[in-house]
Amino acid sequence: MDFTGKIAIVTGGSRGIGRATACRLAELGAIVAVNYVKGADAAEAVVDQISSSGGEAIAVRADVADHGEAANMIDQVVARFGRLDVLVNNAGITRDGLIVRLKLEDWADVLKTNLGGAFNCTQAAAKKMIKQKEGAIVNISSIVGVIGNAGQSNYAAAKAGLIGLTKSVAKELAPRNIRVNAVAPGFIATEMTEEFNQELRATIAGRIPLGRFGVATEVAEAVVWLASDAAAYITGQTLIIDGGLAM
Repeated sequence: MDFTGKIAIVTGGSRGIGRATACRLAELGAIVAVNYVKGADAAEAVVDQISSSGGEAIAVRADVADHGEAANMIDQVVARFGRLDVLVNNAGITRDGLIVRLKLEDWADVLKTNLGGAFNCTQAAAKKMIKQKEGAIVNISSIVGVIGNAGQSNYAAAKAGLIGLTKSVAKELAPRNIRVNAVAPGFIATEMTEEFNQELRATIAGRIPLGRFGVATEVAEAVVWLASDAAAYITGQTLIIDGGLAM
């Protein structure tokens, strides 16, 4: 997997899976735009980590849920580096709640960021990649979008929608040599799961055949592989990374 000379954008790249993916892409030679909407310090810390390892990265603020901001981010990166080779749609939020109590704004916000944000960035990136006649897009879905989860109807709907978006856009863009794939992580040790108490963590781990939570670097490795030339004949697929949970 060699990304030398390639330009990548990772949305929500300041933490968790996004951070691990940005660092791995840079390690393999890509110039990486680390997107964030809040927490500029965290994004700059990722840039510093990449720079200290001999890579090149920039931090780019944009709310991907805003169509104009997402498009402007893509334009900024292409204007600076001349092209865009890889887009990783990772930005996401949670607003959990049982369906009978779920607030309308919590439903709307999760769909707008997790699914709408991926649409906004993909639409803008596709226009650039079509002109290049090449590119790779990887969407970060979730196992919740495959099997559902009580209390996460909004999150599950958005992540399931990402899988549908992946397949449809893959069919549209394949004639232009642009591949679109998704990964569906299970329970990964990130800031989102750090809120779980020890009892809950043990219960969940007991349901996973491999007996543990995954780590962000394990997901990043799969994301980067799907974006690389090593996966040149793969498009429209969803790779589940869940330790066997959904078997």
